[in-house]
Amino acid sequence: MPKSSPNRIAAITPRFSPFYKRAACDTIPRMNFSEITDDLFIGSMPSKGDYEQLRALGVRLIINMRFSLAPKLDLHAEPIQTLWLPSIDSPFFPISITKLKRGARSALETIRSGGKVYTHCAYGRHRGVAMGACVLIAQGFDPFVAMQLIKQKRSVAGPDAFYIRPRILRFASQWME
Repeated sequence: MPKSSPNRIAAITPRFSPFYKRAACDTIPRMNFSEITDDLFIGSMPSKGDYEQLRALGVRLIINMRFSLAPKLDLHAEPIQTLWLPSIDSPFFPISITKLKRGARSALETIRSGGKVYTHCAYGRHRGVAMGACVLIAQGFDPFVAMQLIKQKRSVAGPDAFYIRPRILRFASQWME
């Protein structure tokens, strides 16, 4: 039986092709976000290449709720500020109220100075949504109205998840203390 050359294997089985990795990477979902209010966006984790789009939208602060991935450094002349509040998406590790307060304070500062805020986690369903709800509450929204607005504007949002909703409500009860 003759030996097959690597090129012949690549032709028969595309996954061995040097182009396979690039093709597979091209299927990675792009940043997915929703405009909740004029000054708040909630979505998935942006890549470095997405910063230009966020900048064009007026975003001046990105709040990253992911535990495992730090925010990307923005090397633009006027960089978008980032705030990393590492949180685990699990009922066994509730999101810290201290982190939610820190994020809400930073968001309010940015909004008051005319900027917009982008909150995210991996997919924009739980942690980023919780942070977004807390920003709305800090702006004066009733917590239930904030959660309903987010659900209306972002179909994948899950502020009612059994371990997310209590954190939002606890934040609301402690925000003014």
